[in-house]
Amino acid sequence: MTYITKPRLHHPLLTPNGLGFTRRDYEGKVSTLCAGCGHDSISAAIIQAAYELDLPPHRLAKLSGIGCSSKTPDYFLGDSHGFNSVHGRMPSVLTGANAANRDLIYLGVSGDGDSASIGLGQFAHSIRRGVNMTYIVENNGVYGLTKGQFSATSDLGSKSKRGVVNHDQSIDLVGLALQLGASFVARSFSGDKAQLVPLVKAALAHKGPAFIDVISPCVQFNNHVGSTKSFDYIREHNAALNRIDFIEPREEIRVDYAPGEVELVTQHDGSMLRLRKLAAQYDPTDRVAAITQLQLHQAKGEVVTGLLYIEPDAKDLHDHLGTVRTPLNQLGDAELVPGSEALAVINESLR
Repeated sequence: MTYITKPRLHHPLLTPNGLGFTRRDYEGKVSTLCAGCGHDSISAAIIQAAYELDLPPHRLAKLSGIGCSSKTPDYFLGDSHGFNSVHGRMPSVLTGANAANRDLIYLGVSGDGDSASIGLGQFAHSIRRGVNMTYIVENNGVYGLTKGQFSATSDLGSKSKRGVVNHDQSIDLVGLALQLGASFVARSFSGDKAQLVPLVKAALAHKGPAFIDVISPCVQFNNHVGSTKSFDYIREHNAALNRIDFIEPREEIRVDYAPGEVELVTQHDGSMLRLRKLAAQYDPTDRVAAITQLQLHQAKGEVVTGLLYIEPDAKDLHDHLGTVRTPLNQLGDAELVPGSEALAVINESLR
């Protein structure tokens, strides 16, 4: 198989960001996915988000499992740290990396097979433990690498390309993330860049487990009449709760909406989310309300998108464990070998 590398020479008139990088500096290799795949649109959104955030590529670690979705980290942020794990095991590898070096920004990219089937337990425990990460599932409801079988997120009653009807209940990863305690939960559509890019920016700036489920149609096996993960179906049944603007701390905050039409949420780092409500009286800081909205729209056959829930003052795994501020991989013998007297005190406290 031949992989084409993009040329490093950039057009001199490309606009640089605050770090002097252009958007091209956040790209990776040329995609080998099918033309029109929704996953490539998600990669483009991640590239745009990192560029607009002035994110230093060396500060981001991207991890994935197995599947079409897990190939995509090769197509963005080529100068970042990267690790491709085995099927369904990305969350535990990310957790270990985060425990060792809390200074990096962690981005986990997975798929509906990788996270909702073989990796469901891994997904669940990484969320409930509060790992500081952005976890993106590129959800197409089908096993694209193995010729189009239903995945665990395929909706009940949906039809395959061959006309087979799915009789199994689907797993809603958004609902599961809400129940497990994720402090940032959103759903988007790969074909809606205006919604997806600000969500990715907000998730990367969020402290705690930030989960985004992105409906990403498979053009080869799941983009036909009868599919509930096709481009046409999502466009016709999209029930957006809000539109989000992400405002970095250094920018002046301006609000130009009438009272009651906008909600401001300040995150731990001073960044602000400006939510323009499309659903009346919806409170994105109410976890129960988010679960209720999901169920109400699911009963109507609608797909809820937007920022469903956010906990502005969330804590993460390091807060729960009480780890030191210095990344564990930077500690020396003086910190890691306390001596026999200190060990004796610790052992005595555990008797």
